[in-house]
Amino acid sequence: MTYKTIFITGVSSGFGRAIAIEACKAGHCVIGTVRSLDAKAAFESLNPDRMHGVILDVRESEKISPLVASVEATYGPVDVLINNAGYGHEGIMEESAVEDLREQFEVNVFGPVSIMKAFLPFMRVRRNGVIINITSMGGMITMPGITYYCGSKFALEGISEALGKEVAGFGVTVISVAPGSFRTEWAGRSMIRSPRSIPDYDALFDPIRSAREEKSGKQLGDPAKAAEVVLDLIQAKSPPSRLLIGSDAYNLVRQKLSSMLEDIDHWETVSKSTDG
Repeated sequence: MTYKTIFITGVSSGFGRAIAIEACKAGHCVIGTVRSLDAKAAFESLNPDRMHGVILDVRESEKISPLVASVEATYGPVDVLINNAGYGHEGIMEESAVEDLREQFEVNVFGPVSIMKAFLPFMRVRRNGVIINITSMGGMITMPGITYYCGSKFALEGISEALGKEVAGFGVTVISVAPGSFRTEWAGRSMIRSPRSIPDYDALFDPIRSAREEKSGKQLGDPAKAAEVVLDLIQAKSPPSRLLIGSDAYNLVRQKLSSMLEDIDHWETVSKSTDG
């Protein structure tokens, strides 16, 4: 076991909190972002020696680079960045304001990208580093009613995959971890829900919203077990560029890929007909 210094965004709850706790148990040093002094005190009280809170709202992009430089100067080289902070937006697209889409991307895409850009110069110069972006099975499959969320996670998946190819020669590894349904606050207090306004969507969406609310807190996935998987990835010699976690994520993504391949093969002649 090689002990690491790990920077995790969004450690107040959910995956971020679970990963931080498991990392601390394993002997790693954790710097976690929170959004208030009270949350910072609560986080550090879990283990004052190895858990350190820093206040950051990932939407405040101008504060990210100075904070990262301060963290590197205070705690030494950060070996691992885990972009976990994010939230879910639920709402039919036609009923949801464009401003809601901008906010979703601000937190789920622009925030992680800004943090990666701040850490990459340090990791590139050291020729060493691991970046783990917590995406979602919603970054590979889609479901009605979380259109904006899926869009943001598809974007982060694509950025992560391309970035991994850009920095592999510098000893920096980029991994997307795509969870399915887990017992976090994602479908509860952390979710922003657009109000309903168009009855034509009632038959499609009302059962979906009700089922999601009823299932919240009862999902199959255990965040502590997910945290253990993430810590194993940090130590892995040949980690995957993308890892699905949760049996639902595994099954649903396989179904999506199988359906995509069928469509691609069915339309092969048309696809190739444009070559000139």
